[in-house]
Amino acid sequence: MAKVLIIGAGGVGTVVAHKCAQNPEVFTEIVLASRTKSKCDAIAAAIGAPNITTDRVDADSVPELVELLKKHKPELVINVALPYQDLTIMDACLECGVNYLDTANYEPKDEAHFEYSWQWAYRERFEKAGLTAILGCGFDPGVSGVFTAYAAKHYFSEMEYLDIVDCNAGDHGKAFATNFNPEINIREITQNGRYWRDGKWVTTGPLEIHTTLNYPNIGPRESYLLYHEELESLVQNYPTIKRARFWMTFGQEYLTHLRVIQNIGMARIDEVDYNGTKIVPLQFLKAVLPNPQDLGENYHGETSIGCRIEGKDKDGKHLTYYIYNNCSHEEAYKETGMQAVSYTTGVPAMVGAMMFLTGKWVKPGVHNVEEFDPDPFLAQLAVQGLPWHEVLNGDLEVNKVEG
Repeated sequence: MAKVLIIGAGGVGTVVAHKCAQNPEVFTEIVLASRTKSKCDAIAAAIGAPNITTDRVDADSVPELVELLKKHKPELVINVALPYQDLTIMDACLECGVNYLDTANYEPKDEAHFEYSWQWAYRERFEKAGLTAILGCGFDPGVSGVFTAYAAKHYFSEMEYLDIVDCNAGDHGKAFATNFNPEINIREITQNGRYWRDGKWVTTGPLEIHTTLNYPNIGPRESYLLYHEELESLVQNYPTIKRARFWMTFGQEYLTHLRVIQNIGMARIDEVDYNGTKIVPLQFLKAVLPNPQDLGENYHGETSIGCRIEGKDKDGKHLTYYIYNNCSHEEAYKETGMQAVSYTTGVPAMVGAMMFLTGKWVKPGVHNVEEFDPDPFLAQLAVQGLPWHEVLNGDLEVNKVEG
């Protein structure tokens, strides 16, 4: 059907490559590229598919990206590199006439701040070029937006309250480790919380608001309110939402380590002088922490991510709705060699690419996932390894929490 170029050879890139190779009728040619070609070669060798080739690129460099795109001429770039590199990759796609998909929005290197404004500014250029750019096609952001769109399409006349809940109940046996890029993960968690209420953003202290929520097949877990980028697009695309929040679970040991890291200055993202060399403390910390790609082998338990929504059904009656997926770390590792956090991001990225290449999600411009038809995406998601479930008129729990 088409050639795709995957940029990024971390845990998510590994899963995306595996899943694309499992669907050769859609992904007839796969190119995997990153700064370190040997990583790509190892992934390609582990998959063992005849239609995967590898290459090297510095995704910070538009000229190198342009050279790569002109060399391989893909139909679509799947960007699973660092969020800092979104704009350079989008620039290269525009220059070479290539469509684009990513899993996380852009954020600048020198500021722990992420929002869609930088990428939304590309809308007109992609539209004029006749190119489709699909933003945030992981799980959250990604499936969380598709779940919301599915709820709006099939169940609600008005969605009023949206809570996205993300639980990782797995145990990797490490004293402290992050489930994806440590630098991005720690920046995300240590910034102020933010949620939408009555037409404006409300700011909270980092992890200030928390409550115990019950997760299917897992049970009660302490859940913390933090800001996540999909809230920004969802409240724009569904203006009836009065309140939108994002919750994530953390264990006490993890939070203790995080507090120490902050208190001793290792979460800093500005440069410091060390023996005449400029280093960023958080980047140094990343170098000594366990690599998220290496966590899968001994990871036990599962993740549970979903949307809890309250509002009016198609007949104007009160409705609560919970749609979610649970994913086993063990099963994800057996299939791809990666843990469930990488798996739940990589599978939706592949499905989004499949939606584009099969003509179901084609719309020139820059779009978030909830702007497309959710039905074919969720149908594929269920058969590609992430089955989902629904609960109607259950207790959402989140509405007992102030805010």
